[in-house]
Amino acid sequence: MDFIELIRKGVTQYHVVEAAKAYLKKQGFSPLDMGTDWELLPYGNYYITPFPSELIAFSVGKTVKQLRIVTAHTDFPMLKLKSQPDWEKSGYHMVNVEPYGGLIMETWFDRPLGMAGKVVLKTGLPFSPEVRLYDSKAPVFVIPSLAPHLKKEDKAGKLDIQKELVPLYGVDGSEEPGNGILTKVADALGCGVNDILDYDLYLYNADQPELLGADRMLLSAPRIDNLSSVAASLSALVRASGKAQDQCTDGKEQNRSNLNIIALFDNEEIGSRSKQGADSVMLQSVLQRICDALHLSKADRYALMQHAFLASADVAHALHPNYADKSDPTNAVIPGKGVVLKTSAGQRYVTDSEASAVVLALGQQNGISIQRQVNRSGMAGGQTLGPVVSSYLPVLAADLGIPVLAMHSARELAHRKDYEALTDLLTALFL
Repeated sequence: MDFIELIRKGVTQYHVVEAAKAYLKKQGFSPLDMGTDWELLPYGNYYITPFPSELIAFSVGKTVKQLRIVTAHTDFPMLKLKSQPDWEKSGYHMVNVEPYGGLIMETWFDRPLGMAGKVVLKTGLPFSPEVRLYDSKAPVFVIPSLAPHLKKEDKAGKLDIQKELVPLYGVDGSEEPGNGILTKVADALGCGVNDILDYDLYLYNADQPELLGADRMLLSAPRIDNLSSVAASLSALVRASGKAQDQCTDGKEQNRSNLNIIALFDNEEIGSRSKQGADSVMLQSVLQRICDALHLSKADRYALMQHAFLASADVAHALHPNYADKSDPTNAVIPGKGVVLKTSAGQRYVTDSEASAVVLALGQQNGISIQRQVNRSGMAGGQTLGPVVSSYLPVLAADLGIPVLAMHSARELAHRKDYEALTDLLTALFL
């Protein structure tokens, strides 16, 4: 999976899943329907999309004796369009939005903002509306910042989100606004504005990814958190599924015994408590259905869970050169130095010493550099999917990912070598 291409296409969680589906289909993975019985074959490769922003894909080995799972999330901080969004303010055409996730709000000023997401259209059947994806494909909005000359009398304080973080898209007298922003969406979808029942539309940073630095190995881009983990897990699953069917030198098939799964969840940025989030029964239900379709005995299922391994893939905080005191003094994480293995005494990250040993051994065996992250004492840090999924799938698990600077900014910064190392590590985990 081309990471930079996914950043360009994956402007919302729905578009991330669409790009992932297209990639898997091209690589020979077959779609499954949650509403039908499954017939799974050895060396079969499959994917399901229970909801538009969630995808679970898996590969079945010749036999199934080992379970390997990688989780990541498809969502990222954005601005969500409210209902009745049009807002006329002092001669400007604006839209009313609310923050989604913990974005660094100041970084969203003066950016070219596109709009994309999911639009639900009426069909005459109340329980079967039509769901369509929308993308403006070009910047539509901007949030102008206030000039410093006008701030001299203001005291530094917290940003007033409802007042200051309001995007504009036109002025009185221009042709653009027409009958409101939803009219533009309806025109693009080829329907009437009255056909739109509801929507989940987001404003996204339309800036393009850029390679920086003397060696052009630094990637500055939106949505690195967590599309880096999404792209790496997809690539690793495809690589491993291909190698599982390689032939040995004597012409015989290798007897790969893995059931490899990637679970791409939505809503991690707001707590994961949704039907498409990690804190639901979906992954557990899918795993049960896979075991049923493969006719695994109760004993085989117990053994499968006993020796399973879960990798929760999400970005990690790199040491900031201007704020080194915000990082742990003996566990420095630097971009370009490899995959980050995250641990926390408070279980903000799920990794324990046994899981760490697995990841470190895989790194040593495959020549992959591993860095260690522990939060500075007194700073809680973020939380990941690892502890959430481990609460209902109690298996050996580790939190890992690539180091980034400016996490949750409209543009984040990472190193290309770390992404390659993460892809290699997840591939090794699946083999």
